[in-house]
Amino acid sequence: MPWSIIAEPAGALTTPLAVALGDPAGIGPEITAKAWERRQAEGLEPFFGVGSPEAVATVWNGPVEVVAGPDEAAACFQHALPVIRVDGGADSAPGKPTLEGARNSLDALEIAVGLTRSGAASAIVTGPVSKAQLYAIGFVHPGQTEFVAERCGISSGMVAMMLAGPTLRTVPVTTHVPLRDVPDLVTTDLIVARGRTTIRGLRRQFGIARPRIAVAGLNPHAGESGALGREEIDTVIPAIERLREEDADIIGPLAADTMFHPRMRATYDAALCLYHDQALVPLKTLHFDEGVNITLGLPIVRTSPDHGTAFAIAGQNKAEPGAMIAALAMAASCARRLGQA
Repeated sequence: MPWSIIAEPAGALTTPLAVALGDPAGIGPEITAKAWERRQAEGLEPFFGVGSPEAVATVWNGPVEVVAGPDEAAACFQHALPVIRVDGGADSAPGKPTLEGARNSLDALEIAVGLTRSGAASAIVTGPVSKAQLYAIGFVHPGQTEFVAERCGISSGMVAMMLAGPTLRTVPVTTHVPLRDVPDLVTTDLIVARGRTTIRGLRRQFGIARPRIAVAGLNPHAGESGALGREEIDTVIPAIERLREEDADIIGPLAADTMFHPRMRATYDAALCLYHDQALVPLKTLHFDEGVNITLGLPIVRTSPDHGTAFAIAGQNKAEPGAMIAALAMAASCARRLGQA
């Protein structure tokens, strides 16, 4: 049976989804508004934005209603896009990021996480932010994933970033680090930690009782039995042996150039990849407009469209909302499963 055929949990969410709008100069406000336009056609659960309502109104002429909280948002969702106002960013021009806009996006993220942790929102969907602008205002985390983990009281080493599309899920063992550092950073313990988080996340949030995990090799041809490198022998295989104790089906190490074709993808539920591009290139090639970033290992559900701020097209009505719609749908599905656990 193809991995994507999994029974969808039934029932409506008891609270709406929170969408941190991201950088007000990026495409986050636009794709959130376009997702609201398609709420009925896509069967989306109620959601509300957290950020600058002015940023939405600048790029969209649909109805926006400023609300005080999630309850008001749920009540007005069918006739207007609800937005909880966060100060700052009102004067941000599309495609022109500012430090004020970065502060707005960080404050919006903080509020949305708090609402989700308290149960006032069922899950959080995070819009794209500018890391360069965030770093300029003193942001110290590698990205939103680590920020959300800290606010949930979870060590960043205990969470995993999963990229998911209709026919592929990938998890990078290392993320935003220089490629030259990867061989030293990829340890047996790190592979095992990411693998365990992936296995448990697939069970809890995707309803897969016995996950099937494919582990990629680091070197070409997965090292050719040591002829092209010993990382597979010394590091990856010991990790696979330990992961097989988790009541999951683990295969690998596999040559990365042959593990993403359709027949191979049908044999596993997620691919554990050893570095950023090994995981993201196949996902974005197959599902660029519908890829979702979901954080595994949190006590809450957090998803995000798997793309950036796209400042170059912000405000031009060119942004496709497919990934935001997919992130909203996945957040709702995973939140239902956690609610039933």
